Formats: sequence, structure tokens, C-alpha cells
Amino acid sequence: MADDNLGYLDRISNNRNRHFGSDRIAIGVLGAGGYVPQRVRTNTEVAEAAGVTPQWIVERTGVHERHVCNRDQSASELAADAVRDALNAAGLHAGDLDLIIVTTSTPDELGPSTACRVQALLRAHQAVAFDVSAACTGWLFGTRVAVDYLRGDTAGRCAAVVGVEAYSRFLDPADRATAVLFGDGAGATILGPVAAGTGFDQIELGSDGDHAGDVLIPAGGSRRPASTDTLERGQHRIHMDGKAVRDFILEIFPKAAASALRRAGLTADQIDVIVTHQPNPVLLRRACADAGFDVERLIIVGDMVGNIGAGSMPYALAKAQSAGRLHAGDRILIVGFGAGVTWGSTVLTWSIDDQGVGR
Repeated sequence: MADDNLGYLDRISNNRNRHFGSDRIAIGVLGAGGYVPQRVRTNTEVAEAAGVTPQWIVERTGVHERHVCNRDQSASELAADAVRDALNAAGLHAGDLDLIIVTTSTPDELGPSTACRVQALLRAHQAVAFDVSAACTGWLFGTRVAVDYLRGDTAGRCAAVVGVEAYSRFLDPADRATAVLFGDGAGATILGPVAAGTGFDQIELGSDGDHAGDVLIPAGGSRRPASTDTLERGQHRIHMDGKAVRDFILEIFPKAAASALRRAGLTADQIDVIVTHQPNPVLLRRACADAGFDVERLIIVGDMVGNIGAGSMPYALAKAQSAGRLHAGDRILIVGFGAGVTWGSTVLTWSIDDQGVGR
């Protein structure tokens, strides 16, 4: 082909010139990466503080361990390391990025955006940087924004969408509903134009703010500013109604999955891989089976990292890619759900061959 001797950025520029003005530019994943802190918090350590046994944690959640930031690490640092890993997988550099979107519930500060912190750490000063907040569905919300941005900007070449959480800063070790589940970590994807017939199908998103109280950090914002009273009442930590969250996941998973399949014109047996948010591996396998999918196609990472919120889906993609689970042409069902409550789904047709080369 005439493009064989061109670098990646030249090829995607040609692809844009060739296809811009058509109804739809194909945008897909050029590389995925992840990062978790070195320190591991075992079930034995968590169980003692939460008043349960290590076996109870495994049986109820499927989580075996989770990672914890050290004293000097922040969400932006985890995110930057995940983006570097994704850039390496894509064969690109920070200077190639035109857009950085960070999705998190645990930002460095209330302001500025954590994305600006990540931009500075990466020295990607030519990139537009901003946050998208949609809790554990955040990466999919951010991906929708990035896909539309890249399709609408003739100069845009590639974007980083990274989900990150430093949940350990906001946990009550004695609360077994949260302490056994949540961990720290980040996952990132580099998005850009890909070959026609690959990339993201329509990304559908949803929200229901009537259930915003099901999972939240009650204090620290403008609604309940920090005070001695909020600190004494533990309102700067994660509060979760476990039953409400479980019921929501079991209800929304089959609906969101079915909607994605319908939009893509596919059936369940045509899906090669399933990537979802990872709140609880035991619950996730149940939701997948109840929805009529082959559980063997489900990518599970929550067993070794716990619930890393907005980082879960891109981290799962990165692990699936590095493990050789993804092949060019594979159809990946992506389903997200999280606090807010929020949800979303899409089908991604993988565009990278087994040698890491984009189609």
C-alpha cells in the first residue's frame, strides 16, 4: 500500500484528509496502558480492620488484593504514569497528544482540573486538558467527548483519556462495605483515527441523579464545606448503600449491553471480549451470566486491584491487550456503570494486530 512507508501520524493525517467530510470518521484505541502503586494491601490487612475474615472478602467480592498510594503519590501522578504506558503501547510520545481528558472522583484538588496537573507532568503543553466527572463510568463519558472532539477537529490527531482514583485517601478502614472493595490505580487509552470498519460504535450514555446519594463523598464541596463537624462525622470518606448499588448493577447491565448490541446490529455470540467497570468480580460474573453472555469472555482485573473506579475499564483493556486477549477485528462489548448514578455502553472493534500495529 502507498501508506506503508509513512509514520503513524502521517498515516492518520492522510486518513483524515481522505475521510473528513464523510458521515463518520472511525476513531478507535491506538494503545492502552495502566498503573497501580507498588504497595499492596492484602485481604488479611483489610479484614482485620473491617471486622471480617479474608475468606469472607474473597467469597463475597472476589477481590484478593488492592494497591495503595504511598504518602507522596496523588491521582495526577498515577494518571500520568498510565498515560505514559498507553503512549508506549501506541508507539507515540506526549508531544503527539492534542487532548487530555482525566476522569476521576478523587481529584488532586477541587480546582484546577487534574487534567492540567497531568498535562504538566507529561509536558504535553500543546494538548487541551480538562476533566470529565461521571464516577466509575467516567472513562466512557470521557471517551465519548474525545471521539466527538477528534471527529470534529480536522487538526486533532490523538487524545489521551485516563481514568484514575486514589480511593485510599477517602476510605474508612472499619467500613466493610467500602474498605474491602476500593483500591488505587489508573488506566489510560490513546484514541485516534483508525481504519474504516473498526473503532467505536455509537457510545450511549445515561444518568439518573435521583440516586446520587447511593454512593458519594458527602463533604468537602460547596454543598457541605469542610468543617470540624464534617471531619468528626467522617463525611470526607466514601459512603455507599451496598444493596442499592448491587440492585442498580444487576438492572442496568443487561439493559445497557442489549442496547449496545442492538445499535451495532450484533448478537451476544458475536462478541469476542467483554470489558466493564469492575466493582466486584463476584457480582460482575453474575451480572454477565444473567444477561446471557459467556462469562469466559469477560475480562476480570478487580480480583487483583479491587475497584479502581474510573480507571477500571481502561485498565481492563490494557491488561487484555498485554495478555494477548485482543486481536484485530475483535468486537469488544464495553459496559460502564457508576455513582450519580451513571451508565453507558458501546461496541469497540479492535484495530491493532498482534504485533501492535494499527490497521
